[in-house]
Amino acid sequence: MPAPIEIVDIFRKPSAAPGIVEEAVQCGAKVIWMQLGIVNNEAARRAREAGLKVVMGQCIMAEHKKMVENRS
Repeated sequence: MPAPIEIVDIFRKPSAAPGIVEEAVQCGAKVIWMQLGIVNNEAARRAREAGLKVVMGQCIMAEHKKMVENRS
């Protein structure tokens, strides 16, 4: 990647999360975001152990919308 990766947003089945987290750790990502309905505690644990922040089971667009609305 030409620029550092900040967030890896996972839209896959929860069973795919551990492999994606490993790739995120290797590329130096800062955050793992598992979308609404995606929870994988093993992947979250691994990400946290590697120093990444973790969000599970939340929609990034809905959370962004809430933040924008709260600024108004």
